[in-house]
Amino acid sequence: MATERIEETILRNLIYDEEYYRKVIPFLKGEYFIELQEKVIFEEIQDFSTKYDKTPTKEVLNINLQNRSDLTDETFQQSLALIKEYTDEWVDKDWLIDSTEKWCQDRAIYLALMQSIKIADGGDSKLDKGAIPNILQEALAVSFDEHIGHDYIEQATDRYEFYHRTEEKIPFDLEKFNFITKGGISNKTLNIALAGTGVGKSLFMCHMASACLTSGINVLYITCEMAEEKIAERIDANLLNCNIKDIPELPEVLYTSKVQEIARKTQGKLIIKEYPTASAHSGHFKALLSDLNLKKDFKPQIIFIDYLNICASSRYKGAVVNSYTYVKAIAEELRGLAVEHNVPIVSATQTTRAGYGSSDPDLTDTSESFGLPATADLMFALISTEELESQNRLLVKQLKNRYNDPTSNKKFMIGIDRSKMRLYDVAEDTSILNSSAEEEEMPQFSETQNRLSKFAEWNV
Repeated sequence: MATERIEETILRNLIYDEEYYRKVIPFLKGEYFIELQEKVIFEEIQDFSTKYDKTPTKEVLNINLQNRSDLTDETFQQSLALIKEYTDEWVDKDWLIDSTEKWCQDRAIYLALMQSIKIADGGDSKLDKGAIPNILQEALAVSFDEHIGHDYIEQATDRYEFYHRTEEKIPFDLEKFNFITKGGISNKTLNIALAGTGVGKSLFMCHMASACLTSGINVLYITCEMAEEKIAERIDANLLNCNIKDIPELPEVLYTSKVQEIARKTQGKLIIKEYPTASAHSGHFKALLSDLNLKKDFKPQIIFIDYLNICASSRYKGAVVNSYTYVKAIAEELRGLAVEHNVPIVSATQTTRAGYGSSDPDLTDTSESFGLPATADLMFALISTEELESQNRLLVKQLKNRYNDPTSNKKFMIGIDRSKMRLYDVAEDTSILNSSAEEEEMPQFSETQNRLSKFAEWNV
């Protein structure tokens, strides 16, 4: 083993040392391996461990290689020969982890330099020279996470300071939403509105985006449903206090002056980006954030995604999976994006067919996925009935709340002006709040139990 290359040491220990595998696998990439056969073996290890959460045996690797149709006979034989040589020979783990980290750093920097040269020479049609600093920065940032957890006793002082630190939040301009979230939504959170078609999912997000902009907050609005111009039109109606139907009739001078007045009153920016339905996932959103930072020096403080169910998943590209797994994956990826970029994300989801006409929806009415509520930090239903619509009201029902006790103000009213795409505070109408709850509480509870029972049976 004296002449063993670091790549070989890494690969065999990924098979034989589970502790080492769990430490380094998040940081390894197939592109780091120079030899094709080593890259092939790593990909097989990675695919297996992702699917089964454990390392494959040599026998499993051999079988999986035999089932591949994309390898030449030479690559196949070379891969088999390498796997055959792997042995469970001891190596100092601390040294191995340090050496693996240095190897990852060296390979990341080398690949970044090669890519940068290609871009500089005009050999990359997708990226311009403005992308080079970020590419190099990401490569230089490659490092294994040294944080191994919070020491309860030794870090008591740190914890006390954390308890008394004022948390940065983005407030709502609606009193009841600020109350139930204790002042607004926090960074690194996923916040979701549940509603049927046409009830007001996009209207809610457009209103909130408008409020954030006027408060001096940088806003990124990603739309997978409507065109950028349509979202901008809704925000125009909100900020200009103008009926959306009348906007095309405004004289250009008047329209421009109103927008300039908004610009003078805020330090915030609003970027609206459109993606085709079901085509964009968290990977596209990360690339967008990078481009906005490099090309426009723009970092959003809050991200709106309209809406979750019509995003794609980066984990299941072209794969056939059940809707539960797929939507849950999308939610997890979006929350991961929120954590990575230290921003709150606001999105929405459709009700099920059963919940569409309900005046008292619950978590079982979440379209396509029971896993979605488990991932969200805040989830609430927007409810509209003929009676509420006649009074220009929306009923809000808390479904999930990590900010506060969801049983406090479980239901409350907000006003809605659909012509101006606005929401506003209103006085409570207890008669309306109580009527739907009293009539439907018990049947709804029974229905919920039945649905949950069926779901449990399906997933046994």
